[in-house]
Amino acid sequence: MRILMIGDIVGRPGRRAVKENVTDIRKEFGIDFVIANGENAAGGNGITRETAVELFSCGIDVITGGNHIWDKKESYGFISQETRLIRPANYPPGVPGSGYRIFPVDEINIAVVNLAGRVFMPNVDCPFRKVDEILAELASQAKVIIVDFHAETTSEKIAFGWYLDGRVTAVFGTHTHVQTADECVLPEGTAYITDVGMTGPRYSVIGVKTETIIQRFLTQLPKRFEVAPGPYQFDACVLTVDPATGKAVGIERIRNYEI
Repeated sequence: MRILMIGDIVGRPGRRAVKENVTDIRKEFGIDFVIANGENAAGGNGITRETAVELFSCGIDVITGGNHIWDKKESYGFISQETRLIRPANYPPGVPGSGYRIFPVDEINIAVVNLAGRVFMPNVDCPFRKVDEILAELASQAKVIIVDFHAETTSEKIAFGWYLDGRVTAVFGTHTHVQTADECVLPEGTAYITDVGMTGPRYSVIGVKTETIIQRFLTQLPKRFEVAPGPYQFDACVLTVDPATGKAVGIERIRNYEI
């Protein structure tokens, strides 16, 4: 079984990248299931029903979120209705939506879990303790378990990967928009990467217009962030899984550029 994980989709360039790459990648690698982090898909911050539907129509099976999942007010309503859209599970009780769901694929259940880190991030519940609760609930429901860990620091992500080694199929880091070169299968069979990267404008500062960010550093004055124009980059990982055991067999980084 092969699963595609797409790095944080940023704005219109990111959505265009999905439209122009996912179908071909599904065919080339024999992809069975596609996950994408889409919390920045609508104008660089948040997600709307319209952008979610657009991404699903391009071949994405489930969209995960992060700290920007609530930036568009309409997400409060439709996130509870759209079963293919999940948000970090370690938000406090009573928050709309679900932090994990199970998706049947060719008689195999794939559980997708979304969690947020706490270091330099909004105040949420402990992801380590929360994932323990979730795994206890999933024990008899799914062998293939994919975790999107949306966190800022490399140390927290790496610690989380080791914490879950042998307990989940893969831990994909998201949020920093910079693809890391540390993809591996850990000793007990969990695939890991600190950050899958960004699917969005190539000539940018993590998706934002370069001049805006440079001026902010130079002046320390607030600037309105706008998604950068121009060609895109498409960052993702292909995960190969043994569905009988739920263990990862391999993980491969992908980066495609629009010419």
